[in-house]
Amino acid sequence: MGPQRQMMDVVVRSTGRYVPERVFLNHEFESFLDTSDQWITERTGIKERHLAAPGESVSDMSLHAARQALERAGLGPEDIDLIVVATVTGDTVFPSTANWLQGKLGNTRGWSFDINAACSGFIYSLSTVTALLRSGQARRALLVGAEKMSAILDFTDRASCVLFGDAAAALVLEAVEPEQNGEGYGIGEFYLGSDGSLAEILYQPCGGSSSPPTFSSVQRHGHYVKMQGQDVYKNAVRRMDEVVDGVLKKQGVAPESVDWFIAHQANVRIIDSVRERMKLPAERFYVNIQRYGNTTSATIPLCLDELVCDGRLSAGQNLVLFTFGAGLTWGSAFLKWGVPAGLAPAPGDIAKRDISDNEEAAAGAPAAPVEVQR
Repeated sequence: MGPQRQMMDVVVRSTGRYVPERVFLNHEFESFLDTSDQWITERTGIKERHLAAPGESVSDMSLHAARQALERAGLGPEDIDLIVVATVTGDTVFPSTANWLQGKLGNTRGWSFDINAACSGFIYSLSTVTALLRSGQARRALLVGAEKMSAILDFTDRASCVLFGDAAAALVLEAVEPEQNGEGYGIGEFYLGSDGSLAEILYQPCGGSSSPPTFSSVQRHGHYVKMQGQDVYKNAVRRMDEVVDGVLKKQGVAPESVDWFIAHQANVRIIDSVRERMKLPAERFYVNIQRYGNTTSATIPLCLDELVCDGRLSAGQNLVLFTFGAGLTWGSAFLKWGVPAGLAPAPGDIAKRDISDNEEAAAGAPAAPVEVQR
């Protein structure tokens, strides 16, 4: 047995994000579904979502977010030795979307893989990456949560298609010696769980080895998201409560000491339920579902990057990230925001909102046509 390694601390060096140009508003569904802007908004909190262009892949979106995160960290692709993509809508069944992303980045020294845990994918991936960095198997990691949910939505099913959007968001994480991190910045405890007996209340029935693609499976819309909404909602409320309590107990921190609660953006009513039970002000729960809908693995890192670019995160702040998703899966993570002296400036030092080229174009351009499968 070799010498025992010291466990490293893991900090977030930078963030990045990308959303497609096309903004799809609630009222646009009215032309082909029995729904309305009021119906969608009251039940979900969503006002609009972004939809990827027909030829725009998950690895393409991931590339934009990754490059932004690397630039902010002052790093190049070859400075990364681990690439992980959380997604359920990967470019191909194999190889992984992380492999495609690695090639597009021009990284040749790292190793890469995907994690599929639906809406819990980012938290599960953050836990995996943190463990690998803590143990010394990598020094710097690029973690991306990215989805093209529009590729697997049934646009004749108003119960599901109005909920989701497309996006990618990235983090650069780095292992640091505890002695160099006197403030204790970085990733803390995790609380994770799953229940496979409830897999069929939210899933994609066809396309895997148990039900390969056939003419019949395509005809009956078997390759699209299927959801039992009420069952998902009830389980989500219960598990989101559980994961917040669980990670705070493991970390030994009171809810009042948390500066930001960053939830998976699935439904604003779920987030409100957690907040009301905890009797905490709405200002400490970050919400952006009204602009993006549910972007599955991308929701939490998308929130983080917005907070960074808006200058609302500062060193020493405590964050709780928490989620729930298909599987059923759930999880949470504790994060003390900040970067030790000697590394790149903390992302919170960005003085003004950094709006990417694609967002500027979207803000000033007329709505482009979008293809939906009906």
